Amino acid sequence: LGELRSALKGKPCRVYGADLKVAIASKRRITYPDGSIICGPPEFHPAAGAMRDVVTNPRVLIEVLSPSTEQYDRTGKFDLYREIESFEEYVLVAQPFPRVETYRRFPDGSWHFEAFAGIEAVARLGAVQVTVPLREIYAGVEFPPSASASAPVEGS
Repeated sequence: LGELRSALKGKPCRVYGADLKVAIASKRRITYPDGSIICGPPEFHPAAGAMRDVVTNPRVLIEVLSPSTEQYDRTGKFDLYREIESFEEYVLVAQPFPRVETYRRFPDGSWHFEAFAGIEAVARLGAVQVTVPLREIYAGVEFPPSASASAPVEGS
């Protein structure tokens, strides 16, 4: 999230951590993304009251995948997020190897998948027009030699 904050300097978007919840009004649900990006002023859910910790207008949502949450993050949570009108890009960050996946919604409603794998890759978030090197995202993380060069290909 720190790298995204730096990349978004001077833009009308702001990065928030896991302490900001997201409301899916159509499903009457609240979710807890690992990170989010909101462009323009945050729109707070009326039920949040004075707490102002539940928003309705994220543009980008970020999840760090773990063995216990990966399946839900990829399916059920993503299904919920797609109900949010302002939501344009979903970012999934792997833990055991350097890999970032993005799903971006286009104006026609279609979704485009892109994967950035390997420590030398640079992830692109098209919804907010920024790039972030995986080397910076994973700074300080030690991977086995085979994991730092690439990540497994889906289906293998």
